[in-house]
Amino acid sequence: MESAPRDLKQRSRPAEAKAQPKTTLQPPQRTPSMLAPAERQAMTDQSLISHPPDISLILRAHGEQLWLTAEVVPIVRQLERPGLMPEDQVGAALAYLEVLWIDARQRAAETDAARAALDRADAERDRVLCDKARRYHAAVRRLRTAVGRRVATLTGLGEHAHAHEHASS
Repeated sequence: MESAPRDLKQRSRPAEAKAQPKTTLQPPQRTPSMLAPAERQAMTDQSLISHPPDISLILRAHGEQLWLTAEVVPIVRQLERPGLMPEDQVGAALAYLEVLWIDARQRAAETDAARAALDRADAERDRVLCDKARRYHAAVRRLRTAVGRRVATLTGLGEHAHAHEHASS
């Protein structure tokens, strides 16, 4: 018995319009590392002017700590572990680390300037908050020193060369 031929192809239907929600492209969020030095300096000047010295030091120390742990330390870790990064990328990563470290030294100078401003401030400020700000700054300085040693080992530039370079400018 013979069967009727089957249609293997589906029958076409008219196209239906589906409403797609309109999406607008948002520019990427600008982080401090994306700002031009002049813009970052303007932010720096404004924050030093608008906050009391104890708050300014806390904000600076916190910003420096975040910068070191989020930007510098990951690159250092990648470079310290052999085989984690392809050999052809090591040179570029070292150059990038040097640039990051220059920026880190600038941030360190700003944090130290905030500490000096706190030390110059009158003694009528909240002693508890001032002491906490000084302790936080000391902890960030220890972090800075530890990271600086690791950067110096990787780059061969030496930690003291960076400190002297910054002090003379």
